[in-house]
Amino acid sequence: MTLQLSFAQASASGPREENQDALRLVTPNPELAASKGFLFALADGVSQCADGGLAARASLQALALDYYATPATWGVAQALDRLLLAQNRWLRANGGGQPLLTTLSALVLRGRRFTLAHVGDCRIYRWAAGQLQRISEDHVWDQPGMQHVLKRALGLDQHLQVDYLEGELQAGECFVLLSDGVWASLSEAQIRAVLREQIDLQDAAQTLVSSAHLSGSQDNASALLVRIEQLGASNLGDSLAQLQQWPLPSALRSGQIIDGWHIEQTLGHSRQSVLYRVRDQQQQPWLLKTLPAERKDEPGAQQGLLLEEWFLRRVAGRYFPEVHPAGKRQHLYYLMREYPGQTLAQLFAHNGPLPLAQWQSLAQQLLQAVGALHRRNILHRDIKPDNLHLGEDGQLRLLDFGLAFCPGLSEDRAHELPGTPSFIAPEAFEGEPPSPQQDLYSVAVALFYLLTGHYPYGEIEAFQHPRFTQAISASRYRPDLPDWLEHNLAQALRADPQQRFETAEQWLLLLEQGDRQQLSARPRPLLEREPLKVWRSLALLSLLLNLILLICLLKG
Repeated sequence: MTLQLSFAQASASGPREENQDALRLVTPNPELAASKGFLFALADGVSQCADGGLAARASLQALALDYYATPATWGVAQALDRLLLAQNRWLRANGGGQPLLTTLSALVLRGRRFTLAHVGDCRIYRWAAGQLQRISEDHVWDQPGMQHVLKRALGLDQHLQVDYLEGELQAGECFVLLSDGVWASLSEAQIRAVLREQIDLQDAAQTLVSSAHLSGSQDNASALLVRIEQLGASNLGDSLAQLQQWPLPSALRSGQIIDGWHIEQTLGHSRQSVLYRVRDQQQQPWLLKTLPAERKDEPGAQQGLLLEEWFLRRVAGRYFPEVHPAGKRQHLYYLMREYPGQTLAQLFAHNGPLPLAQWQSLAQQLLQAVGALHRRNILHRDIKPDNLHLGEDGQLRLLDFGLAFCPGLSEDRAHELPGTPSFIAPEAFEGEPPSPQQDLYSVAVALFYLLTGHYPYGEIEAFQHPRFTQAISASRYRPDLPDWLEHNLAQALRADPQQRFETAEQWLLLLEQGDRQQLSARPRPLLEREPLKVWRSLALLSLLLNLILLICLLKG
């Protein structure tokens, strides 16, 4: 199911010459609606400022345009907050010495949830089953005679404080956004009566506005109504599956052609996926990833593959494989570019533990990749040497987004523990939700393994519930490890996530600072460097001591 809405709006200046209220409704294309949602907003410019109408209109225009330009993986509240903070700075900088002020209430509806952002004295109500519930707070002073004096508004203060509210949608309910020109003149009983009697939303919106002015309102009056006709899918994966109903391709053979792609060979076949090398019409190699036949009717399998492709498209960059647009696709799969090179697991298998200089270069690239991922609000959840590809061009790429997770867009299944056990963070075993710190822990284990060939807490088997006490020091296996690098890695491997690095950028900065230090090995003990000389010296010293003791005994 896709989210289906009905909506209407009405606005009138009333006895005033200018209408300084502004309304905005944005209904984007289906895929964008699935990831970003539908946006409805109402702003009421403050008439006592330089140009309240300009402040209201400019704020809603900036919000409508910029919200859909934010990364598709950002949370709704995260995106709204950054945009409103930016608009607050713009209003304060462009008033020509006088304040540009407006109130603003925005509502985003996506899937089965709503997000509200509110500052000022417009009001938002929920109307369902004959009950009217106000879900916004008036930001005005409560002293006598100051009930209409704003204490919060866009452009009022350098530090903007916005109210946010999130919740579950209900089929059939209606959200009602009203400027103070309406609610200040109509009681909640009168508002309920209009909503109850006027079934048509446009009639209801117009009646609310006209009734306010008939009741003596001297202000601009605006109403925006949104009714939930049908709830949407519970998560983005479900939405994508509904938007793209492709059949699963049958088992493909070398020489076969599918949607214009020439199948060259099968590279991998597991329970989770099938991977083929294919070539385009220019004979360029690509990798085609699809599902095995046994997963055709598995719940969530199709959604997972589509979501994996969707994530890869949103993290486009040098640290991730390029995804082909595949405009003529008629089957369920996606295509990514094949790069000559090998995974770090293959590199380790061939050459053993990595030299320090190469290890640190790869560590920095990996942290840059993970940082870029986290800034887009995506968690990988399966970082390990098998999913790290080193190209012949020296570029490290993060592969396999089959377990990737985006808070607010992905479905978080309770008691599910995705990933490879030895690389899973301790708190995940305790049921904690996915977090950036868990990805960074996986990075630390992968780097520890590539440096030593061991796991910091020992190898963990599937279905094992491990205990994490003290991680093994990497210097036990690599005595050539500098102290600063050993401490750096030890911090990243702490069992308590609060004691680890907070972000990839924080860890990267320390690595880069350490890079300016001496990376070569710390001085090894003389016994390790010149064991023969040490033992000869000890033997000679022992002989001298014995001679001295013998002489002393003879004299005695």
